Amino acid sequence: MSRRTAAYATIAVIALGAATACQPTDTSSSGSTPTAAASSSTGKSDSKPKAETATVPNFAGMGLQSAQDTAQAAGFYNLDSHDALGRDRNQILDRDWKVCSQNVKAGSKHPTDTKLDFGAVKLTETCPTKDQAAPTTAGGKMPNFKGDSVKAARAALDSGTSITVNDASGDSRLILVESNWQVCSQQPAAGAKLAGQPITLNAVKFDESCP
Repeated sequence: MSRRTAAYATIAVIALGAATACQPTDTSSSGSTPTAAASSSTGKSDSKPKAETATVPNFAGMGLQSAQDTAQAAGFYNLDSHDALGRDRNQILDRDWKVCSQNVKAGSKHPTDTKLDFGAVKLTETCPTKDQAAPTTAGGKMPNFKGDSVKAARAALDSGTSITVNDASGDSRLILVESNWQVCSQQPAAGAKLAGQPITLNAVKFDESCP
């Protein structure tokens, strides 16, 4: 074989190898993808697991903090509390409050994600026979706010209402913590139609008598 012929033969072998390497690999015969096979073998359902069920303890008479601890020990963590006297006070220091009522009957069984709401008063206060309802402006009429806290009265009115609060004792004291003051008189009177008019409330502290 001549040197030129050998060179041509070498070139032909290289070209054939390159053409073979460029051929695509056929994977269409594998049947199914690994992802599909894996998902079909899990057997899992998309439905959420049901919450566990537990017996609701009797919280009446407990300190609010102890009631919350007891509820959590029983598996209930969705907890809330409110002022049982209807004064709209916040329970900031739970150890200063005691439980008067609960929204879910003691001894009944409920899912542990059930919301438990405690009606509470300060330790030095007496529990009411039933929770005092907050005033409302249902029907578009002025409620009778006498005896309600100034804070509860303000919450019942539209947020855009112009409200003036006066010290009914005549001492011109500043009314800073409105949940500690009770309404003695009001203008307009209870039953008047609410049409955006300014509201005036005259109040004294809860441990004082209205003049």
